[in-house]
Amino acid sequence: MKEEQVILVNKNDEQIGTMPKLEAHEKGVLHRAFSVFIFNDKNELLLQQRASCKYHSPLLWTNTCCSHQRVGETNIEAGRRRLYEEMGFVTELKDVLSFIYKAPFDNGLTEHEFDHVLVGTYLENPILNTDEVNDYKWMTLEAIKQDMELQPEIYTVWFKIIFNKYYSHLNEAKV
Repeated sequence: MKEEQVILVNKNDEQIGTMPKLEAHEKGVLHRAFSVFIFNDKNELLLQQRASCKYHSPLLWTNTCCSHQRVGETNIEAGRRRLYEEMGFVTELKDVLSFIYKAPFDNGLTEHEFDHVLVGTYLENPILNTDEVNDYKWMTLEAIKQDMELQPEIYTVWFKIIFNKYYSHLNEAKV
């Protein structure tokens, strides 16, 4: 099977090339990514616990799903594809926020991503792909914020960054 390619971008999110995913994470090269946040009718966020077989951050809690766009795929198309692959459902998504972050891992890999935060609503429970996801839970943003302060080690590095950006974005939108 051919290794998945990521889209290399500049700081303006303009495509400048492609690279195998693992190589991009080994070199810490800036590439396009997305993070999906799915809410229910109680305004709770659907979190996933990564599968134990993941090559980094196994069994840590993170946002509903995240991954990388493929060449020729829009952010929304990519988010819907990966949401179905990991969580077993598709819903409408809206691209609400984007920013660059860099997060090194203990295993020598680095996430350096131009991340698009995609938000949607779903009112049922997911059907997990157990190769990708170990478990799930619904939590309010306030409960997540408090839990991250008490137990930061149970959350992925990128989710802590993305969550704080999204939380700030929501608070700025209220002003």
